[in-house]
Amino acid sequence: MKQAREAILSPLRTSGETLLLIYHTFRHLPYIWFKRHETLRQMYVSGFKSLFTVSVVALFTGMIIGLQTGLALKTYGQQDLIGQIITITLTREMSPFMSALILSAAVGSAMAAEIGTMTVSEEVDALEVMSIDPVRYLVLPRLVGFTLIVPVLATYATLLGVLGGGLVANTQLGVELPTYFNVVLEVLRSKEGLKDIYVGQLKAFVYGITIASISCQQGLAASGGAIGVGIAVRQSVVSSFLMVIVLGYFITSVFYR
Repeated sequence: MKQAREAILSPLRTSGETLLLIYHTFRHLPYIWFKRHETLRQMYVSGFKSLFTVSVVALFTGMIIGLQTGLALKTYGQQDLIGQIITITLTREMSPFMSALILSAAVGSAMAAEIGTMTVSEEVDALEVMSIDPVRYLVLPRLVGFTLIVPVLATYATLLGVLGGGLVANTQLGVELPTYFNVVLEVLRSKEGLKDIYVGQLKAFVYGITIASISCQQGLAASGGAIGVGIAVRQSVVSSFLMVIVLGYFITSVFYR
């Protein structure tokens, strides 16, 4: 009975702590100018160092979507529409989704480990003794830098995915590249295409806040030495994955009901 109650209360407690952390971080936003160098460093760590992984995943995601969907469309002689399907799928859902998952595993885990190590080694307590707010000093630049870079990577992933889909459409389905990219541009210029763009960017922005806040919260809540840091890292990745999936569904439900 006690274990069942703890299994229910623990996620609720963690969610509450994460929401409070987001609130306190946004309260310190006026101080972001003083942490601009650290924020830029976090953007570099989160963005540039993840660029290769995002590039490979995005390129092959576009190729897989193009191949699987294109073969089905080719059966009905509609393979010229492949550009429309790839663009909508990547812009609306797949690019922010896969960028968020990659960053939660590669960057969010490192963020939780870094702050968790500082917590268990009492460095965070030392900051508080020196009247330095750990949220403003540690969390603010990480959350802002990470949140700003996720939409950028999502846009980059969309461009690479569309390019990968175009290569497959041309080599495997016989679609001319000018025809393919004309369809892509028509989709992006349409009213629905613009909606897909801002919904995708909104998802990336929300994912960035979610992953960064969960990772920082797990790091600040770490205890028990190296084992506790490992648990915090694992929990941050699992929680981030789950929240990305859940939030993705609800955002899509709100805008495409």
